[in-house]
Parts: sequence; C-alpha cells; structure tokens
Amino acid sequence: MSWLERPRGRRGVLTAAAGLAAAAATPIGLPAAAHAAAPGAAPAAAPRPARPAAGQYANPVLWQDFADIDIIRVGDTYYYSASTMHYSPGAPILRSYDLVNWEFAGHSVPVLDFDAKYNLNGSRGYVRGIWASSLAYRPANRTFYWLGQIDFARSYVYTATSVEGPWSRLATLGTAYYDAGLLVDEDDTLYVAYGNTTLSVAQLSADGRSQVVSRQVFSTPSGIGTLEGSRFYKINGNYYIFVTRPANGQYVLKSTSGPWGPYELRQVLLDLPGPIPGGGVPHQGGLVQTQNGAWYYMAFVDAYPGGRVPVLAPVTWTGDGWPVLQLVNGAWGASYATPDLPPPPRQVEPMTGADTFPGPGLAPKWEWNHNPDNSKWSANNGLTLQTATVTYDLYAARNTLTHRIQGPTSTATIQLDYSGMRDGDRSGLALLRDASAWIGIKRDNGATRVVRIDGITMDTNWNTSNTGYEVAGASVSGGRIWLRATADIRPGNGRQVTFSYSTDGTRFTTLSPAFTLKNDWRFFMGYRFGIFNYATLGLGGAVRVERFELTAS
Repeated sequence: MSWLERPRGRRGVLTAAAGLAAAAATPIGLPAAAHAAAPGAAPAAAPRPARPAAGQYANPVLWQDFADIDIIRVGDTYYYSASTMHYSPGAPILRSYDLVNWEFAGHSVPVLDFDAKYNLNGSRGYVRGIWASSLAYRPANRTFYWLGQIDFARSYVYTATSVEGPWSRLATLGTAYYDAGLLVDEDDTLYVAYGNTTLSVAQLSADGRSQVVSRQVFSTPSGIGTLEGSRFYKINGNYYIFVTRPANGQYVLKSTSGPWGPYELRQVLLDLPGPIPGGGVPHQGGLVQTQNGAWYYMAFVDAYPGGRVPVLAPVTWTGDGWPVLQLVNGAWGASYATPDLPPPPRQVEPMTGADTFPGPGLAPKWEWNHNPDNSKWSANNGLTLQTATVTYDLYAARNTLTHRIQGPTSTATIQLDYSGMRDGDRSGLALLRDASAWIGIKRDNGATRVVRIDGITMDTNWNTSNTGYEVAGASVSGGRIWLRATADIRPGNGRQVTFSYSTDGTRFTTLSPAFTLKNDWRFFMGYRFGIFNYATLGLGGAVRVERFELTAS
C-alpha cells in the first residue's frame, strides 16, 4: 500500500465502480454490501468487538498496526511480513502455529541503508522506506527471501536461512517492483508480480540477483480504478495474482496458461462491512493454506488512529478454481471457528508484557524512528539512551525507540532513571505520529520537572510545523520516575490518551489535559509509544529505562 492508494479510492467512485466491476468480471462469494466504512468516519462511541464463543477466534486476530500483509506457511509454522516505512529495523516478521496467536520473530531488513535520509541526521525519511513488500520461502536452498522496492527507484532482495536472522542483502535490482509479490514456482523459478493499475510479471535469474524478463500481463479496467498490492500464487496448476482496490476491495487474477497469462479477473469483495466497529473494509493481504488443506485470507482493516489491523477469514474454492470468502451475515465475520490444526509445539510469546532490556540487543518488538546512532545506546539489564541530537524537535531527535500500541486500549509504563540528564535535556514517553504529545522530564538550570508537552505537529510534507508547548508540569526530585500513557485506539474521532507519573511506582498522578489522537490516514502508520532522550543545549547526558510494561484493557 502506498500514498497512491487513497486518492484513487474516493468513496464517490465506489458505487459506480461496483456495477462496472460486476459487468467486467463475475463477483464471487456473496454480493458486495451497499456499505463503505470509510476510515475516520466512525462514531465517537464505537463499541468494542464481542468476545468469541468457545472453539472460535475473534477478529481482529491481532490488534496492532501490521499493514500490507504477506503470509506464508513453512511446514507447521506460519510467517507474516508487514510494512514499516521509516522505522528501523524494517519489515517485521511475525510467527504463529495456529494463524490466530502471533509473536515477533525478527526483521527482514536490518538497517535502512538505502539513503542518508533514513539516518535522521539533517534529513528525514518519514512515510518513505518500506512499503508493501513480499516474503517467500525457497525449499531448494531452504532460504527465506524478502523483496521490496524503495523510493520508486530500485528493489532489494534480502535472504536468511532463519527468520530470526541474520538477514543479508542478496541483490539490488534496477527495477522498482511496486507492491511486489514474490512467487517461488514448483520448478524453483522466481517470479515477481507488481504494479499499480498496469500489472506486470518479472522472472528473476536463478540466483535472484537480476531480472531475466518482465512483461505486462494485465491492465485494470477503468471502471474499477486502481489495483495494486500484488500477491502471486500457483495453486493446482493455475497462477493467481491477488490484488487490492484501495481501500475497499479485493480482486483476483487467474491464468490457466502460465505466469505470463492471459489473466481473467474476478471480484472477491467490495465495500464489505468489516469486523472492527468503526473500521474500514478488509483488504490487501494474502492467502495461505494450512497443513490440513484449509485456506484462509489475512487482510487488514483501516482502524485509525491505531493503524491498519489484521483480520482473518476462511476461504473455499469453486469447482473451476476461484476463491470464495466465507462471510457471516453478509459481512467479514467478527468470529469464526478456530482453524483445525495440530497442537502448537509451544505457546507464542505474548504481544503485551514487560521488558527489562536484558541485552545486548533489543527484542524484535522494538523499532527505532529511523536508523539509530548505535554509539548512543546500549542494553544490559536496562536500556541506556545517551543524547544523540541537539534539537527542540522530537521529530528530528535520533534514537527514539518505538513500540506498537495494543488495541482497543492499552497502557504503557516506563521506569526511568533520569539522574544522568544534563541541563537542556528532554526525556520521556511519547505518543508518536504526525501529531504527537509526551510526558517526561525537563532538566533546566539544575532543576527537574515532569511535564506534559502537546501540539507537536507535522505538515503534509512531513516537515515539523510545531515543536510543541507545555500544558502541565510539576517539580520532581530523586532521580527516578514512572511515566505512563493509556491510549484508546478504537477507530473513530476524539480518541484520547491520558498521561500520568509516579515517584514510587504505585501512586500515579494524572497530568491533564488528555491528548486527542489524530484520526487521519495520510501518515499511514498508526500511533506508537516512543521512548526518547534528546538535548537542547549539548550532548553528554543519558537516561536509563529500567523497565517497559504494556498492558491491554
């Protein structure tokens, strides 16, 4: 998914397009519902999803921001890759044994070394970087492959024999494979499906280091508009390219004559009510077959301010080889029967809980805002953050460490030793997006205060438009503080975050007012918790984060 996605998917076009699409290609599954749940249009009182019955799973299967899904199975294990844009390391990989419970496993892109702007050192790469990319497994050499394009300039291939890494760059390709889907064919040939509206297929060399040939295979009918987000499959001898119409539809192309087509188009869903109250239409994701032969479609739902959240539904197939999404009362189900799979070899690590940063590295649930300055941080039974930037601008400060927010509501608490701060330093816990706020410590003239900062904003070019202002504060001493943020990220306008602090870890004091989250889609990524430490006068100060804890509610 890219910023090209939304401008072509305006709601006013959808009704006419639905009729034209039906004429151009026979819809499969149930007819498209006459409903479009546009992101940002949710009522302020959107309810929480209902709990599933016994033997069922609830959607969303994971309420965190993991967009542009690619999902694969290797043996009895499922892997899920997602976009990260300017966050580093990039392209996280999740792991599951049942398609419902997921854990962090690693990242395909260890560092965003594509351009100097990703270092956040005089320039910035906000809303650039890693967009929709692809994860595949090659049985012939027992290797995982990640492929993605960066900045519309070129594509990169990374490989690893384990998803935990180490991952290394295999190739830089001169073609920008936009929204790529990588297919390892049964004969071990590597193919890439890609494009926006005009869709193409490329064949890569046997070693994956170069392109052999590329051909256009499909041109989207004007009545449909945009198709992108390719996922490429070979199923029962047929070739399929699974594509999305942003941000309200999903289509599939099928060829019975090989990877080069010709391809026939059918509609999978359009304007389908989703399972997240107040959220958008499920779209842009991938198909996966279980070891027991069942098929599932993992898509995401636009659920701002939290981001784009994954949902799961079973799929069946018609006798002539077309996928049919299984609906519940004409909608993507809020719950379905739990996949019939063998017992997992172990329980996955929960997405919530505490981290005391045992070191020497960071758990894969953490991602930096742009590439970090690795000389300015360390982890060893606590996270030490030295000041890495002299600035008054949170968006320009290096080494801000981010964590996704757990929905529908969750609380992040950090235990911070601020005794090593110097005059002019700022450190704390932020709600980070293109409109941000934080609670933390200001040290000025030898004194420390806990403060609430609001009004930190970006313009539409992702340049800082306001560095923020203090809305509340109090004097503190002792060198240690607990900082807390409780965030409501249910889709809708007016969702809020409350900030509080404690000097003993038990009694917390709220610093009002609450911060109202921005509910616009244009930044693409949802809000994150961010832990930061920057200087306004000179480098040399440091803080120690002794503990981070995320609890869901």
